[in-house]
Amino acid sequence: MPDNIIVENCSPTLAGIKTGNIFTIDRSLISDIKEELCELNQCFTEKGLRAIPLKITEKNVLLYLYRPDKLKADLSSKEARDILLEKGYSCNSIESDIVHLIHHIHNDGSFPHEIGLFLGYPPVDVKGFMEDTRKGVKCVGYWKVYGDKEKAEKTFSSYRKCTEIYKKCLSGGRCLSQMVVNTASSRSAAS
Repeated sequence: MPDNIIVENCSPTLAGIKTGNIFTIDRSLISDIKEELCELNQCFTEKGLRAIPLKITEKNVLLYLYRPDKLKADLSSKEARDILLEKGYSCNSIESDIVHLIHHIHNDGSFPHEIGLFLGYPPVDVKGFMEDTRKGVKCVGYWKVYGDKEKAEKTFSSYRKCTEIYKKCLSGGRCLSQMVVNTASSRSAAS
């Protein structure tokens, strides 16, 4: 799996400042999806990161790269739980919630908007988007903001800066495994 695609799409998650990212990769860029994910996860798991396929088609793979500890914290908020329970999630474990999300991706006619919770978006913004994608939008960046505009803009800026730094590190010869921050030890791989 090309490191540049992961860095382009997932730098804030690699750095430990974001819960997760989803991205699509062309199947022609992957020789064996199971083998490549296994290799990726061997590097990632020990640093508090996981990569799983959400959907595999003949042409593309929709991948979810996430930090289980951050996801567990995000989904444990009352606001997030209320949204997920309303959408039929059990909220018993992040694993069962991810399985439920995968079910929605495969079986619903439209993309499940609650996925924002799995990416670390504020529940108020996920709820606002679910209620009306146009009404009450305060700004747009990595997601549509319905709540705290100032905080979201600072977050967007940190994500952009992180991605720039990671791209520069990769082009300078750093390998992906060196750039993944180990959230257990909180040492920065990109600095």
